[in-house]
Amino acid sequence: MTDAIGIGITHYPMLATEDAHMANLMKMVLKDPDIPAERKNPANWSEQARREWANDQGAAAAGEHRAKLLAGLEKTRAALDEFNPDLLIVWGDDQYENFREEVIPSFCVLAYQTSEVEAFAVNKMLKLPLPPGADSLDLTFQMQGDPAFAKQLVADVGEQGIDLAYSYEQRKGVHFPHAFANTQVFLDWANFGQKFPYPIVPVAVNCYGEHVIARKGGIAKFADIKAGEDLDPPGPSPKRCFELGAAVARSVRASGKRVALVASSSWSHAFLHDKDWHLRPDTEADRALYDAMVAEDYDAWNATTTRDVVSSGQHEMLNWFCLLGAMSELGMTLEWSEFVDTEVLNSNKVFAIFK
Repeated sequence: MTDAIGIGITHYPMLATEDAHMANLMKMVLKDPDIPAERKNPANWSEQARREWANDQGAAAAGEHRAKLLAGLEKTRAALDEFNPDLLIVWGDDQYENFREEVIPSFCVLAYQTSEVEAFAVNKMLKLPLPPGADSLDLTFQMQGDPAFAKQLVADVGEQGIDLAYSYEQRKGVHFPHAFANTQVFLDWANFGQKFPYPIVPVAVNCYGEHVIARKGGIAKFADIKAGEDLDPPGPSPKRCFELGAAVARSVRASGKRVALVASSSWSHAFLHDKDWHLRPDTEADRALYDAMVAEDYDAWNATTTRDVVSSGQHEMLNWFCLLGAMSELGMTLEWSEFVDTEVLNSNKVFAIFK
């Protein structure tokens, strides 16, 4: 019997590290000599930013933030277990990981049977210490897929006029895209190391668009930005992502499966928010879309342009446009959500459950 649940979570990499390191992106930004000194001076920050930064460079605030994130993940995992899906479809961004200069697809379904995943690859890349409770940075786990379902999904969506790329084999020599790796790690946080009970079909979205190669999916120095970047073509528009979500929902409806449709990303990212010097996320823009989501005002979401998204550092929210397109198509209702904001921990996070 076909049935679905919608879930929105974060895959914030810094959750898998110690509190003292969760504000490392802010510490990095504060070393950029091309950001005006008065903007980097905490005395000139908002009251919330000063409170979070405090005299420990965000460590205590990180602990509070972590507790909220883990509570959101626990609630969404409980809803997932109650629903007991046959599989998860996860929309996530490929941040210069599987896809690089050779090819950048707008959308790609990873039709993998089993993937060997480095649990803490991002920690190693950023030279972060062991996460609390972990035994080794080299810990790996297996992610189970569903290639037959993935192939049918590509065919179904293609018949609806949206071409999806597909991949049968992971790129060699790079870590598995952390948007998907962290989705399993975080949803399974309390039981990590045991076998995750649900297969995952990842759908990679080119969220980074003009910055995926130009900035290698990461942070840029303002000296480089001011000098003029050789930007890439834009990624898929928010409206196209919404349309993809609806097409995926129609495929799910015809599948006879119980499917969890998952958007995995934080909302606006400070390190992508150029107009505010990478110092804070665009909370005002995030709140506007959050309020529209709660009100089921999908017209407001569909009115959002690529330039709106890039200007606000909301690149990764394209994953949520996919989710809301699916929820709109299936007539599903937002049962619960929470907006977790921050001024110094890089990105606002949202959790959501649709039934």
